[in-house]
Amino acid sequence: MELITWLDYIGTMVFAMSGVLTAAERRLDLFGAMFIGVVTAIGGGTTRDLLLGVTPVTWLSTPIYLYIILAGVVLAMVFRPLLEKLRRTLFLFDTIGIGVFTIIGLEKALNLGVYPAVAVMMGMTSAVVGGVIRDTLTNEVPLIFHREIYATACIAGALVYLLLRWVGIDAALNQLLTAGVIIIIRLLSIHFNWSMPILKRD
Repeated sequence: MELITWLDYIGTMVFAMSGVLTAAERRLDLFGAMFIGVVTAIGGGTTRDLLLGVTPVTWLSTPIYLYIILAGVVLAMVFRPLLEKLRRTLFLFDTIGIGVFTIIGLEKALNLGVYPAVAVMMGMTSAVVGGVIRDTLTNEVPLIFHREIYATACIAGALVYLLLRWVGIDAALNQLLTAGVIIIIRLLSIHFNWSMPILKRD
């Protein structure tokens, strides 16, 4: 099994766990926490597949994703006190997750023959829409609309991927370098408090 597949599974589980933890912070009931965990994990990929006209969507045609999501939900519920103390670790896995999901969405779109610019958007969609749905359902302003560098990191990584693909670099190396770019941008933006400018009223 390829490394990116393993990272995809890990990212899916972590996204599910982040959904449950967010739901717990908002004091939702058990069903609500499970629902938020599931939609956080599958929201981006489902939206991407529907926009690209790919049916059935990935998690319906590949049942292992449901088992991974269920495992993430259960782990988050059972070990919530410990996980709350490991926020930095979860943040790192979440960052790895958006890097991997960006690549998966981008490659899937390119393999379907869409324009590169659209493929970049599909990569970003895979990475961030699950979080947007999570935050919206829990009455939070979605993270990508904050000043933090989040979706921008995905777009930058996707552009790097296209450039490296154009020069003919090995596909596996391209995946690693692209994921690395996204992860580094995200980590540096948090460490140095980089942010996008805010639109202000006159």
